[in-house]
Formats: sequence, structure tokens, C-alpha cells
Amino acid sequence: MTHSGPTTRRLLLASLLLSLGAMPAMAQSPAATAQTAAAAPVADPGVLRVCASEVEAPFSLKEGKTGEKLGFENRIAEVLATAMGRKVQFVWTSKPAIYQVRDQLDPKLCDVVMGVDTGDERMLTSKSYYRTSYVLVTRADRNITATDWQDPQVKALGGHFAIRFYSPGETMLKRLGKYEDNAAYLYGLVNFKSPRNQYVQIPGDRIVSEVANGEADIAFAFAPEVARYVKASQVPLRMSLAGTSITRFDGTVVPLHYDQSVGVRRDDAALLAEIDAALMKARPQIDEILVEEGIPLLKPNS
Repeated sequence: MTHSGPTTRRLLLASLLLSLGAMPAMAQSPAATAQTAAAAPVADPGVLRVCASEVEAPFSLKEGKTGEKLGFENRIAEVLATAMGRKVQFVWTSKPAIYQVRDQLDPKLCDVVMGVDTGDERMLTSKSYYRTSYVLVTRADRNITATDWQDPQVKALGGHFAIRFYSPGETMLKRLGKYEDNAAYLYGLVNFKSPRNQYVQIPGDRIVSEVANGEADIAFAFAPEVARYVKASQVPLRMSLAGTSITRFDGTVVPLHYDQSVGVRRDDAALLAEIDAALMKARPQIDEILVEEGIPLLKPNS
């Protein structure tokens, strides 16, 4: 899920993959590349093969798994395929979505990755089909009305902050001087698993439940990661935009608003053109899915 400029989530993802030792694995020998290409199934032109993770709720999830409904990006892929006059085929993986480009798209096991940041340099990306933001999530009864992470109400909070690892939330905590105070709490949410050589993440539903049950004063997350759970919470919650950017101590700027696109392989311009045309046709149905999910939608370039 990636943007123009050198300070977007792409760099966070690249840093994560390097820390996991995954980036070197992307450079395969010619023989290995040929073997992978030979093993890849031939795509049916009447089918849209969509890379899909079984463990990336709420974006991508098999219907019925852990009691969840189908991931909202899976539903958008179904609408997109119909607009293209194709049938959708999900190519499922049990790995997190950060591995989809390397392990599924590039080896031609599937042809489309949903919900990537517009301009992700690993792929060609479509026109944006929605724009959204990082958000602050609080209990409604706390009366925290902040609409920016720098708001005095946020700075004054002395309890826990729930964030996802490798996200702008880490930069936010450091800028607020609260990272050290929250580190043990955050790693406790993943049973103190080490992120070294493995992907460790706090799920969006856990982030929201921490706020709902009072364990965390506030959550800071990308809206699509948590909107479904905020909407479904039995404890009334407030979700508000978190601002437009965060500046790191080295002066680089991390944006908090992102356009989301469909990604294809860099040599698949014809498919991209077909997708762009279908996105325009399917816009009403896509917007309906996003509104149902509870995702706050921003105007282009906002």
C-alpha cells in the first residue's frame, strides 16, 4: 500500500524488507528467473488475476475466515473485473501483503495488486481510485476533539498510544517525545516478538480494541487499516484526520495523505490502460464500498 517524494511509506517498506533480509532475495540468478517464469501459469485474457493475502484484514481476507467478511480491496477487485468484462480470480498467499510484488506479481503468478500507494516505483500504478489519510482514534467519552497529531490535547496525553510498527506513527511518537514510554507497551501487543528477520505487526482490530477497552488513550493509524473496526465498535469511538504531514528530526517530511491505486508489472502498460478505463466506469460502486467500510475520503491533492 505507497507516493510522490522521497519520504513516503515506500522507504519504510524498503527499510523493513532490508531488515528482514528480504531485499537480497529479489535479485535472482538468470537460471532461477527463467525457472520461475517457466513455472508461472499462462494468464487467461478473460480473467483478472488478483494477488491476494489471506492475512491482511481488512484489506484482503477470505470470506468467512476468522468470522470476517471479504476484504474491502477484494470486493473492489470484483467490481473492477466486472467493469473490465472479466472474471476475477484471487491468487491467495498466506504471507503478508508486503511480499506480494516480490513473491506473486513479479513471478507472474498474478497480474494485479490492489491498494498500492500511487507512484509505487516497483510497479506501474493506475489512476487513484481513492485518497485518504492517517487518523486519530479515541473513545467518544474522552471528548478528545483533536484533528491534528500536534494538537495540545494529543501532546498532553500521558497514557498509551496504539500504532502500527514501521509506520509514520513511530515518527509521531518520537516527535512527541513518547516513543520510549510506549515501546514496551507496543511490543507487549505482539507478545514481545522480535521484528528481526521476520515481519511483526499489530493488527488494525487490535489497535482499535486497545482504545475501546481503555488500554490506550489514542490510536494513530492509516484510516483503511482501522475504519471497519471503529465503525463496528460497541464502544462509541471518534475517528478524525491526523494532519497532513510529520517532519522527521533530519528534516524529511512524511506525508499523511495518500492516493491509492492498482499496481501492475512495469511491462504491462496495456493492462494498466484497461484498468484505468474500468476504474472510471466502476467509480460509483467503488465509492459505495469505501463509504460502507467507513473510510474517510479526501479530495484529490488535499
